[in-house]
Amino acid sequence: MARRQTADGGRQGTTTPDRRRRTTGAAPRPSDLLTREQKLELYYWMRLTRTLEERLVALYRQTKVVGGLFRSLGQEADAVGSCFALERRDIMSPLIRNMGAMLVKGATPLEILRQYMAKGDSPTRGRELNIHFGDLDRGFIGQISPLGDMVPVMAGVTLSFKMRGQDRVGLVYVGDGATSTGAFHEGINLAAVQKCPLVVIVESNQYAYSTPTWKQTAAKQMVDKAAGYGVPGLQADGNDVLAVYDVTKTAVDHARSGGGVTLVELVTYRRKGHAEHDNQSYVPDGEIEWWAANNDPLDRYHRVLQEQLGFALSEIEPVDARVRDEVDAATEIAEQSPPPEPHDGLIGVYADPPAETPLWFREGTRAAVERNERAEGWGTWDVKSGEKGA
Repeated sequence: MARRQTADGGRQGTTTPDRRRRTTGAAPRPSDLLTREQKLELYYWMRLTRTLEERLVALYRQTKVVGGLFRSLGQEADAVGSCFALERRDIMSPLIRNMGAMLVKGATPLEILRQYMAKGDSPTRGRELNIHFGDLDRGFIGQISPLGDMVPVMAGVTLSFKMRGQDRVGLVYVGDGATSTGAFHEGINLAAVQKCPLVVIVESNQYAYSTPTWKQTAAKQMVDKAAGYGVPGLQADGNDVLAVYDVTKTAVDHARSGGGVTLVELVTYRRKGHAEHDNQSYVPDGEIEWWAANNDPLDRYHRVLQEQLGFALSEIEPVDARVRDEVDAATEIAEQSPPPEPHDGLIGVYADPPAETPLWFREGTRAAVERNERAEGWGTWDVKSGEKGA
């Protein structure tokens, strides 16, 4: 179910747009114009995101994942629905819970598995972890970990679009905690003043690491912050993938038409900790279970596909099977991938990476090293006699 696009970046379906019931005279929502194929494709990307993350959890528990593992459990609709509103020529900047957006933009499960496992043939040759990699040809930029820092970066990227007269839009993701940082404020303020074609997605998932939203901001809702920058603010149910698509498509169209920045708040819930090591002891009893039982984005969309959009189980179940097969195949290849070579660490550091032996910087200085860097306590140097010990 590859995402097919026209040469100028527009998506192209093979079936007629789905016609859901609407109040007479009401304007159609952007999602009403999606084809049946595209609506099933939204389910595919969300299912792929969750299944791939579940496989990464299994690998993490086998100590095959190097470093931390960050889940988007309960937030898959945010990343998938919003990124689906972009065109191929647009640029997106993800955060650690936006693996679904990267998949929509063209990243592959094999790349992500190799990246998390720090393999030598991963996109960064094992030098960075999780989804810290980018590809401008496919339209996503590698993230910077400090919260909010990608907002000024994307302000600059989209300012370049405007200065060049390009018909392109940028989209950047932040969490609710990042809206309290200076980088967020400076970035969105600059983009607003310059009327950059930028969409700022705030995933309001109720926690900034272990801090609940009400303890880190007095704002009742993130969308209210838009007024401080003089830009439109839109809000949607982040666990409804069609609502996410609708609000983001509205913001993208506004940016592409020259209207400038829109701040979009997606109200959702983070059902896993900051990372897999976080036991979520700060979460009230029963809260996670309630969201899992009553407001899971995949469960909700599965029901919408059947009850509102007329899909039969015989159309949905092959998607689940296809995702399982794709993740199994990617895992098998990734596990056979080799570790990185030591000299891979030099690639991208210098314009012409040298081929050097380890500790090349000490060449010709062995005597000084022997004389000055051998602590007596090591037992390999006799300080009094000035000679090596037996």
